[in-house]
Amino acid sequence: MEKDATQLPNESASQQSQLTAHAYAYSQDSSQTDPLRRNRWLLPVSFAIGCLPWIVLFAMFAAAIIGAAAGLGRGPHVALIRVSGTITTGRSSGALFGDTVAGSEDIVAQLEKARKNRYAKGILLRINSPGGSAAGSQEIYEEIVRVRRSGKPVYCSMGSVAASGGYYVASACDRIFADGGTITGSIGVIFETADLSGLFKKIGLNPQVVKSGKFKDIGSPNRPMTPEERKLLTEMLMGIYEQFVKAVAAGRRLPLQEVRKVADGRLFTGEQALKVKLVDKLGGLQEAIAELGRAVGLKEEPDVVEYGRRGLFGSLIGDDSASALRKLAPERLLYIRDLLGME
Repeated sequence: MEKDATQLPNESASQQSQLTAHAYAYSQDSSQTDPLRRNRWLLPVSFAIGCLPWIVLFAMFAAAIIGAAAGLGRGPHVALIRVSGTITTGRSSGALFGDTVAGSEDIVAQLEKARKNRYAKGILLRINSPGGSAAGSQEIYEEIVRVRRSGKPVYCSMGSVAASGGYYVASACDRIFADGGTITGSIGVIFETADLSGLFKKIGLNPQVVKSGKFKDIGSPNRPMTPEERKLLTEMLMGIYEQFVKAVAAGRRLPLQEVRKVADGRLFTGEQALKVKLVDKLGGLQEAIAELGRAVGLKEEPDVVEYGRRGLFGSLIGDDSASALRKLAPERLLYIRDLLGME
């Protein structure tokens, strides 16, 4: 009896350990066989992943709205508009962190926005362009003239280069600033093509052309240019050249003959351009901002709002979305600014 009594606690302990082992095994089996318990983390993770694109889109849209509202509601300021890269008709495009093509449609829209904004007291064009399309330059030129007629002054600050079409645009401004080492001028028009017929003959290539008229393939590299074609192209280019010269003379308020003396395609440094009256003053961007600020009655260092700067969010949103935001009435953007508590 004593022996049985002493063995009872040991048997109870053994039974308890067996029950514990069975319970653990059951819990393991049930967790493995219960898909809801095993995959309970999938639902919140899937929900978060599904919502992420919408959160990003909302953040980009909000950033664009805030930027537009801030640009309209900073009080009296100087509007800064950049003309960077090759000038063309259409929209601006280029690298993520800076435009390489200056589209006349975008620049005209920015000028119009500044003209209509009562807070923009003056406009400063920062030009860094070797030129480009004559038609694109003319569109920007004409819009600058419209802004000036509305009573707002337009100044120009030249960067490294403001030549050919870049100078065409600059000549429409009230005053032009250039650095001493700025490359400008190049008043003229050019058309280039290459005659590759000799090369084609060497490699055995014989292009065939079907055309509706004798001038339809003018400038083709397949054959030499005829004297009649050269005369036609020269007349066309000289017509555009005359438009260029007259625009510079009107914008700079110079006699036509005085402009013709320097309108032979030559380049000038900023110092040389000052001597022939193609620019008004030597100085950089800050000097131009300060003088424009004084001209419109602002402080020595006026607030400057850059129009048209898209940055990363704007590049991701795209041109169409940016155009839609530009169509919002200024009063609505200012209302959004007040709701957000922006100064």
